[in-house]
Amino acid sequence: MRRLVRDFSLVLMISGALLLADAAVTLLWQEPLTAVIALIKRDGVDKRFLSYCRAPLSGLELRGLQALKTEQQRIAYLARQERKEVKTGQAIGVLQMPRLGATYTVVQGTDDASLQKGPGHYPETPFPGLGDTVAIAGHRTTYLAPFRNINQLRPGDRIALTLRYAQFTYKVQYDRVVQPTAWWVTHNVGYERLVLSACNPLYSATQRIVTFARVQSVLPLGPSAVRGHTAC
Repeated sequence: MRRLVRDFSLVLMISGALLLADAAVTLLWQEPLTAVIALIKRDGVDKRFLSYCRAPLSGLELRGLQALKTEQQRIAYLARQERKEVKTGQAIGVLQMPRLGATYTVVQGTDDASLQKGPGHYPETPFPGLGDTVAIAGHRTTYLAPFRNINQLRPGDRIALTLRYAQFTYKVQYDRVVQPTAWWVTHNVGYERLVLSACNPLYSATQRIVTFARVQSVLPLGPSAVRGHTAC
């Protein structure tokens, strides 16, 4: 009986130590178990829409593209096509935040399964290139915590969002802490804008911290740069 009590006590002590270690790592970095899950899920992300080689335009799409004369028109056309074709959970582009030293693949959707793979594009908002508000959400303490340090972004900081048809460079304007129901942050304001949102404060979902950034430049890529050009 004494040995049983001793072994049980040892199990409790080890369990307690592991829980404390998990809490400490979460406070200093991020939740480790979900980080492992996120790494596994990221390996399985469907990235076909990051390249026209893997998901080429159809003949009808190419003919529609060739009828457009300007880069802006072609970017807008491809943005609409992309939004129609990409499915929830598929990769749509790459987000870079130089101040934070962070680069992440962005997926379509903000449901739980999608956000476990990385930052997720709100499907209710358009794709970049349509002069509207583009919204992306990300975790701060779980699943590799891509937006953990989003509060460290400062006005004037650069954010780049690269899709297969263009690279969009935004300049941070300001941030706000809002309620989870503040959907006004995704509304059209008359110009191309990027909105990054995450739970606030850390370890809580009672609020949202939102970073607003205005587009500064657009670099056409692939078929948006040259009509009908889809070379890999």
